[in-house]
Amino acid sequence: MELMKNNGGGYFIFCCVLLHVIVAGCESVEAPLQKKNCTYVITIETTCTWGAETSNHVSLRFGDTNSSEVLVRTLNSKHLRQVDPLEPEVLDDIPSKPFQACVVDEFVVTAPCVESPICYLYLKLVGNDDWRPGFAQVEVLEGSHLSSNNFYFRRYLPRLVWHGLDVCDSEVSPFGFKKKRKVHVENP
Repeated sequence: MELMKNNGGGYFIFCCVLLHVIVAGCESVEAPLQKKNCTYVITIETTCTWGAETSNHVSLRFGDTNSSEVLVRTLNSKHLRQVDPLEPEVLDDIPSKPFQACVVDEFVVTAPCVESPICYLYLKLVGNDDWRPGFAQVEVLEGSHLSSNNFYFRRYLPRLVWHGLDVCDSEVSPFGFKKKRKVHVENP
């Protein structure tokens, strides 16, 4: 310290370097911006076909065109209520066994927000019995413009694989959805 007092220019440079280190260190200490969470209400109908219900674990994943994806590993534990498919009245407020035949179930999930409308949804069935969902729909409570349309299944799901629909980057034609053609060009 005595050496720095005798050398005024060195003391000034030392202070400048120290200030620079402190400022640079403070910039890296700032916390990164975290993605805001949204509340999703997931509605899933089980068809009325004989043997359509399941007691297996069901997983769900959905997302948007911006690669924002929400994964729910066990949808069964998020069960909110059963809704009468013909009337929008709540049948019960007590959580009960989901995915029974002829019943529409609602689930509430909190996860990071999607950035654009939800355009794909996949379900995964893990267990031994079959399940035949009718439709699934995801509503974003913080922005109805981000909610999905209905995704129709109406067939028994295969087990242990993701099965669903992806309507991202597609156009509606008189014959149904038309996927945009993706051309892969190899760089020389």
